[in-house]
Amino acid sequence: MSVTLHDVARAAGVSIKTVSNVINDYPHVRPATRARVNEAIGELGYQPNLSARSLRSGRTGAIALALPELSLSYFAELADSVIRAAERVGQVVIIEQTGGDRERELQLLSSSQRKMTDGLIFSPLGMGMDDAARLDVSYPLVLLGERIFDGPTDHVTMRNIDAARAATEYLISQGRRRIAIVGAHEGEVVGSAGLRLRGYREALDAAGIPFDEQIIAYTTLWHRSNGATAMRELLSRDVDFDAVFGLNDTLALGAMRVLQEAGYRVPGDVSVIGFDDLDEAMYSLPSLTTVDPGRAEIAEIAVRSLMERIETPQAVEAPRLHLAQFRIVERESTATA
Repeated sequence: MSVTLHDVARAAGVSIKTVSNVINDYPHVRPATRARVNEAIGELGYQPNLSARSLRSGRTGAIALALPELSLSYFAELADSVIRAAERVGQVVIIEQTGGDRERELQLLSSSQRKMTDGLIFSPLGMGMDDAARLDVSYPLVLLGERIFDGPTDHVTMRNIDAARAATEYLISQGRRRIAIVGAHEGEVVGSAGLRLRGYREALDAAGIPFDEQIIAYTTLWHRSNGATAMRELLSRDVDFDAVFGLNDTLALGAMRVLQEAGYRVPGDVSVIGFDDLDEAMYSLPSLTTVDPGRAEIAEIAVRSLMERIETPQAVEAPRLHLAQFRIVERESTATA
Protein backbone atom coordinates (compact mmCIF):
# COMPACT_ATOMS: atom_id res chain seq x y z
CA MET A 1 0.00 0.00 0.00
CA SER A 2 1.19 3.56 -0.72
CA VAL A 3 2.41 5.75 2.11
CA THR A 4 -0.04 8.50 3.12
CA LEU A 5 0.24 11.89 4.81
CA HIS A 6 -1.29 10.27 7.89
CA ASP A 7 1.54 7.71 7.98
CA VAL A 8 4.16 10.45 7.78
CA ALA A 9 2.41 12.52 10.47
CA ARG A 10 2.20 9.55 12.83
CA ALA A 11 5.90 8.66 12.29
CA ALA A 12 7.01 12.25 12.87
CA GLY A 13 4.65 12.85 15.81
CA VAL A 14 3.00 15.87 14.22
CA SER A 15 -0.32 16.77 12.64
CA ILE A 16 -1.25 16.08 9.02
CA LYS A 17 -1.43 19.87 8.55
CA THR A 18 2.21 20.21 9.67
CA VAL A 19 3.31 17.54 7.19
CA SER A 20 1.41 19.38 4.45
CA ASN A 21 3.08 22.66 5.42
CA VAL A 22 6.53 21.06 5.15
CA ILE A 23 5.79 19.46 1.77
CA ASN A 24 4.48 22.74 0.39
CA ASP A 25 7.47 24.72 1.76
CA TYR A 26 5.36 26.79 4.17
CA PRO A 27 7.96 29.12 5.74
CA HIS A 28 6.68 29.23 9.33
CA VAL A 29 7.66 25.73 10.40
CA ARG A 30 10.27 25.26 13.10
CA PRO A 31 13.55 23.85 11.71
CA ALA A 32 13.51 20.92 14.15
CA THR A 33 9.95 20.02 13.13
CA ARG A 34 10.77 20.35 9.44
CA ALA A 35 13.80 18.08 9.88
CA ARG A 36 11.70 15.48 11.73
CA VAL A 37 9.04 15.45 9.01
CA ASN A 38 11.62 15.23 6.21
CA GLU A 39 13.30 12.34 8.02
CA ALA A 40 9.97 10.51 8.24
CA ILE A 41 9.29 11.18 4.54
CA GLY A 42 12.68 9.71 3.65
CA GLU A 43 12.33 6.66 5.87
CA LEU A 44 8.82 5.83 4.65
CA GLY A 45 9.49 6.70 1.01
CA TYR A 46 6.50 9.03 0.80
CA GLN A 47 5.84 10.48 -2.67
CA PRO A 48 3.71 13.65 -2.83
CA ASN A 49 0.71 13.59 -5.18
CA LEU A 50 1.71 16.24 -7.69
CA SER A 51 -1.78 16.48 -9.19
CA ALA A 52 -3.40 17.14 -5.84
CA ARG A 53 -0.67 19.58 -4.90
CA SER A 54 -1.24 21.43 -8.16
CA LEU A 55 -4.97 21.76 -7.50
CA ARG A 56 -4.30 23.24 -4.05
CA SER A 57 -1.48 25.63 -4.85
CA GLY A 58 -1.60 26.11 -8.61
CA ARG A 59 1.91 24.65 -8.79
CA THR A 60 3.18 21.11 -9.18
CA GLY A 61 6.65 21.44 -7.69
CA ALA A 62 8.05 19.91 -10.87
CA ILE A 63 9.88 21.39 -13.85
CA ALA A 64 10.62 19.80 -17.22
CA LEU A 65 13.98 19.51 -18.94
CA ALA A 66 13.91 18.73 -22.68
CA LEU A 67 17.19 17.61 -24.26
CA PRO A 68 18.11 16.24 -27.70
CA GLU A 69 19.90 13.03 -26.77
CA LEU A 70 20.79 11.61 -23.37
CA SER A 71 23.18 9.09 -24.95
CA LEU A 72 25.51 12.04 -25.59
CA SER A 73 27.63 12.47 -22.47
CA TYR A 74 27.34 16.25 -22.46
CA PHE A 75 23.55 16.17 -22.22
CA ALA A 76 23.61 13.40 -19.62
CA GLU A 77 25.97 15.42 -17.44
CA LEU A 78 23.94 18.59 -18.07
CA ALA A 79 20.80 16.76 -16.91
CA ASP A 80 22.61 15.71 -13.74
CA SER A 81 23.65 19.33 -13.09
CA VAL A 82 20.08 20.59 -13.64
CA ILE A 83 18.65 17.93 -11.30
CA ARG A 84 21.11 18.92 -8.58
CA ALA A 85 20.34 22.62 -9.01
CA ALA A 86 16.60 21.92 -8.93
CA GLU A 87 16.87 19.79 -5.79
CA ARG A 88 18.44 22.73 -3.99
CA VAL A 89 15.24 24.73 -4.54
CA GLY A 90 12.88 21.84 -3.81
CA GLN A 91 11.95 20.99 -7.40
CA VAL A 92 11.52 17.65 -9.14
CA VAL A 93 12.82 17.41 -12.73
CA ILE A 94 10.95 15.50 -15.44
CA ILE A 95 13.27 14.78 -18.37
CA GLU A 96 12.07 14.54 -21.97
CA GLN A 97 14.15 13.54 -25.00
CA THR A 98 13.47 15.01 -28.45
CA GLY A 99 16.07 13.26 -30.59
CA GLY A 100 16.93 16.68 -31.98
CA ASP A 101 13.94 16.39 -34.33
CA ARG A 102 12.30 19.71 -35.18
CA GLU A 103 8.74 18.37 -35.32
CA ARG A 104 9.10 16.63 -31.98
CA GLU A 105 10.53 19.81 -30.47
CA LEU A 106 7.59 21.86 -31.75
CA GLN A 107 5.11 19.26 -30.47
CA LEU A 108 6.79 19.31 -27.08
CA LEU A 109 6.29 23.07 -26.76
CA SER A 110 2.52 22.72 -27.20
CA SER A 111 2.05 19.33 -25.52
CA SER A 112 -0.65 18.91 -22.88
CA GLN A 113 2.11 17.49 -20.67
CA ARG A 114 3.24 21.06 -20.04
CA LYS A 115 0.32 21.26 -17.55
CA MET A 116 2.07 18.62 -15.43
CA THR A 117 5.00 20.95 -14.71
CA ASP A 118 5.47 24.57 -13.68
CA GLY A 119 7.98 25.44 -16.39
CA LEU A 120 10.37 24.11 -19.02
CA ILE A 121 14.13 24.26 -19.60
CA PHE A 122 14.52 23.53 -23.30
CA SER A 123 17.59 22.73 -25.42
CA PRO A 124 16.47 22.50 -29.08
CA LEU A 125 18.62 21.05 -31.83
CA GLY A 126 16.26 20.71 -34.79
CA MET A 127 14.63 24.13 -34.47
CA GLY A 128 16.39 27.22 -35.82
CA MET A 129 16.21 30.99 -35.95
CA ASP A 130 13.06 30.91 -38.08
CA ASP A 131 11.28 29.19 -35.18
CA ALA A 132 12.05 31.88 -32.59
CA ALA A 133 8.43 33.07 -32.45
CA ARG A 134 7.30 29.55 -31.50
CA LEU A 135 9.02 30.07 -28.14
CA ASP A 136 6.43 32.70 -27.19
CA VAL A 137 4.46 30.35 -24.94
CA SER A 138 2.09 30.88 -22.02
CA TYR A 139 4.23 29.12 -19.40
CA PRO A 140 7.71 29.85 -17.97
CA LEU A 141 10.41 28.77 -20.41
CA VAL A 142 14.20 29.03 -20.38
CA LEU A 143 16.14 28.29 -23.56
CA LEU A 144 19.52 26.56 -23.72
CA GLY A 145 21.89 26.00 -26.62
CA GLU A 146 22.91 27.85 -29.76
CA ARG A 147 20.13 27.21 -32.26
CA ILE A 148 18.00 30.29 -31.51
CA PHE A 149 19.09 33.74 -30.37
CA ASP A 150 17.13 36.92 -29.60
CA GLY A 151 13.95 34.97 -28.88
CA PRO A 152 11.09 35.93 -26.55
CA THR A 153 12.38 33.97 -23.55
CA ASP A 154 15.31 33.82 -21.16
CA HIS A 155 18.36 32.19 -22.75
CA VAL A 156 21.31 30.60 -20.95
CA THR A 157 24.19 29.43 -23.10
CA MET A 158 27.98 29.20 -23.44
CA ARG A 159 30.52 31.51 -25.02
CA ASN A 160 31.17 29.23 -27.99
CA ILE A 161 33.10 31.69 -30.14
CA ASP A 162 35.27 33.04 -27.33
CA ALA A 163 35.93 29.59 -25.87
CA ALA A 164 36.89 28.06 -29.24
CA ARG A 165 39.14 31.02 -29.97
CA ALA A 166 40.82 30.54 -26.56
CA ALA A 167 41.30 26.80 -27.21
CA THR A 168 42.94 27.53 -30.55
CA GLU A 169 45.09 30.30 -29.08
CA TYR A 170 46.23 27.86 -26.40
CA LEU A 171 47.46 25.42 -29.05
CA ILE A 172 49.13 28.24 -30.99
CA SER A 173 50.90 29.38 -27.81
CA GLN A 174 52.46 25.91 -27.65
CA GLY A 175 53.93 26.37 -31.12
CA ARG A 176 51.25 24.44 -33.02
CA ARG A 177 50.54 25.94 -36.44
CA ARG A 178 48.69 23.21 -38.33
CA ILE A 179 45.60 22.74 -36.18
CA ALA A 180 43.05 20.33 -37.60
CA ILE A 181 39.36 20.57 -36.75
CA VAL A 182 37.22 17.48 -36.14
CA GLY A 183 33.44 17.89 -36.09
CA ALA A 184 32.65 20.86 -38.35
CA HIS A 185 29.21 20.93 -39.98
CA GLU A 186 28.90 21.79 -43.66
CA GLY A 187 27.42 25.27 -44.12
CA GLU A 188 26.50 25.80 -40.45
CA VAL A 189 26.68 29.37 -39.14
CA VAL A 190 24.43 29.36 -36.07
CA GLY A 191 24.90 26.29 -33.91
CA SER A 192 27.70 24.88 -31.77
CA ALA A 193 29.79 23.66 -34.70
CA GLY A 194 29.45 26.87 -36.69
CA LEU A 195 30.21 29.14 -33.75
CA ARG A 196 33.21 27.08 -32.60
CA LEU A 197 34.61 27.00 -36.12
CA ARG A 198 34.25 30.79 -36.22
CA GLY A 199 36.23 31.13 -32.99
CA TYR A 200 38.92 28.86 -34.41
CA ARG A 201 39.21 30.97 -37.57
CA GLU A 202 39.38 34.21 -35.56
CA ALA A 203 42.35 32.83 -33.60
CA LEU A 204 44.13 31.78 -36.79
CA ASP A 205 43.55 35.20 -38.35
CA ALA A 206 44.87 36.99 -35.27
CA ALA A 207 48.03 34.86 -35.36
CA GLY A 208 48.54 35.29 -39.09
CA ILE A 209 48.02 31.59 -39.79
CA PRO A 210 46.25 30.81 -43.09
CA PHE A 211 43.00 28.83 -42.90
CA ASP A 212 43.35 25.46 -44.69
CA GLU A 213 40.18 23.63 -45.68
CA GLN A 214 42.22 20.44 -46.08
CA ILE A 215 42.60 20.03 -42.33
CA ILE A 216 38.90 20.52 -41.55
CA ALA A 217 37.12 17.19 -40.97
CA TYR A 218 33.34 17.39 -41.25
CA THR A 219 30.82 15.17 -39.43
CA THR A 220 27.09 15.00 -38.91
CA LEU A 221 26.68 13.68 -35.36
CA TRP A 222 29.09 14.30 -32.50
CA HIS A 223 29.62 10.79 -31.19
CA ARG A 224 32.95 9.06 -30.51
CA SER A 225 32.54 6.96 -33.65
CA ASN A 226 32.12 10.12 -35.75
CA GLY A 227 35.38 11.49 -34.37
CA ALA A 228 37.14 8.24 -35.25
CA THR A 229 35.70 8.18 -38.78
CA ALA A 230 36.56 11.83 -39.36
CA MET A 231 40.14 11.27 -38.24
CA ARG A 232 40.59 8.27 -40.54
CA GLU A 233 39.32 10.37 -43.43
CA LEU A 234 41.66 13.22 -42.46
CA LEU A 235 44.66 10.87 -42.34
CA SER A 236 43.76 9.52 -45.76
CA ARG A 237 44.26 13.00 -47.25
CA ASP A 238 47.98 12.80 -46.44
CA VAL A 239 48.09 16.36 -45.10
CA ASP A 240 50.32 17.59 -42.28
CA PHE A 241 48.89 18.73 -38.95
CA ASP A 242 50.42 19.02 -35.49
CA ALA A 243 47.29 19.51 -33.38
CA VAL A 244 43.62 18.52 -33.34
CA PHE A 245 40.74 20.53 -31.95
CA GLY A 246 37.75 18.23 -31.46
CA LEU A 247 34.63 20.39 -31.31
CA ASN A 248 33.45 18.29 -28.40
CA ASP A 249 35.17 15.81 -26.10
CA THR A 250 33.62 12.69 -27.59
CA LEU A 251 34.86 13.63 -31.05
CA ALA A 252 38.31 14.36 -29.63
CA LEU A 253 38.43 11.02 -27.82
CA GLY A 254 37.45 9.12 -30.97
CA ALA A 255 40.02 11.04 -33.03
CA MET A 256 42.76 10.50 -30.44
CA ARG A 257 42.18 6.73 -30.47
CA VAL A 258 42.65 6.60 -34.27
CA LEU A 259 45.78 8.76 -34.08
CA GLN A 260 47.32 6.36 -31.58
CA GLU A 261 46.34 3.35 -33.67
CA ALA A 262 48.09 4.99 -36.63
CA GLY A 263 51.31 5.36 -34.64
CA TYR A 264 51.09 9.05 -33.71
CA ARG A 265 52.30 10.07 -30.26
CA VAL A 266 49.87 12.28 -28.33
CA PRO A 267 51.00 14.91 -27.50
CA GLY A 268 54.51 14.32 -28.90
CA ASP A 269 53.48 14.37 -32.55
CA VAL A 270 49.97 15.79 -32.27
CA SER A 271 48.37 17.74 -29.44
CA VAL A 272 44.65 17.14 -28.90
CA ILE A 273 42.10 19.38 -27.23
CA GLY A 274 38.36 18.86 -26.78
CA PHE A 275 35.37 20.89 -25.62
CA ASP A 276 32.84 20.22 -22.79
CA ASP A 277 35.03 18.91 -19.93
CA LEU A 278 33.22 15.59 -19.63
CA ASP A 279 34.05 13.45 -16.63
CA GLU A 280 35.53 10.75 -18.87
CA ALA A 281 38.07 13.24 -20.29
CA MET A 282 40.00 12.97 -17.01
CA TYR A 283 40.41 9.23 -17.43
CA SER A 284 41.40 8.79 -21.08
CA LEU A 285 44.97 7.84 -21.87
CA PRO A 286 46.40 10.39 -22.16
CA SER A 287 43.92 12.48 -20.22
CA LEU A 288 42.23 15.02 -22.48
CA THR A 289 42.84 18.76 -22.36
CA THR A 290 39.49 20.44 -22.89
CA VAL A 291 37.32 23.53 -22.52
CA ASP A 292 35.05 23.69 -19.49
CA PRO A 293 32.17 25.74 -20.95
CA GLY A 294 30.51 26.40 -17.57
CA ARG A 295 28.02 23.53 -17.53
CA ALA A 296 27.35 23.80 -13.77
CA GLU A 297 26.80 27.55 -14.12
CA ILE A 298 24.44 27.01 -17.06
CA ALA A 299 22.35 24.57 -15.02
CA GLU A 300 22.30 26.81 -11.93
CA ILE A 301 21.33 29.96 -13.83
CA ALA A 302 18.72 28.13 -15.95
CA VAL A 303 16.97 26.76 -12.86
CA ARG A 304 17.21 30.08 -11.03
CA SER A 305 15.83 32.01 -14.02
CA LEU A 306 12.97 29.55 -14.45
CA MET A 307 12.05 29.72 -10.76
CA GLU A 308 12.00 33.52 -10.92
CA ARG A 309 9.56 33.31 -13.83
CA ILE A 310 7.44 30.74 -11.97
CA GLU A 311 7.34 32.52 -8.61
CA THR A 312 7.18 36.16 -9.71
CA PRO A 313 5.96 36.16 -13.34
CA GLN A 314 5.35 39.91 -13.39
CA ALA A 315 8.62 40.95 -11.73
CA VAL A 316 10.91 40.31 -14.71
CA GLU A 317 9.57 41.30 -18.11
CA ALA A 318 12.32 41.53 -20.73
CA PRO A 319 14.01 38.30 -21.92
CA ARG A 320 17.46 37.85 -20.41
CA LEU A 321 20.61 36.36 -21.99
CA HIS A 322 23.25 34.80 -19.75
CA LEU A 323 26.60 33.68 -21.18
CA ALA A 324 28.47 31.27 -18.91
CA GLN A 325 32.16 31.64 -18.14
CA PHE A 326 34.62 29.12 -19.59
CA ARG A 327 38.16 27.95 -18.84
CA ILE A 328 40.82 25.78 -20.44
CA VAL A 329 41.46 22.59 -18.45
CA GLU A 330 45.03 21.49 -19.18
CA ARG A 331 45.78 17.77 -19.13
CA GLU A 332 48.20 15.27 -20.68
CA SER A 333 47.02 15.42 -24.31
CA THR A 334 48.67 18.82 -24.79
CA ALA A 335 51.46 18.55 -22.21
CA THR A 336 54.83 20.00 -23.22
CA ALA A 337 58.13 18.42 -22.20
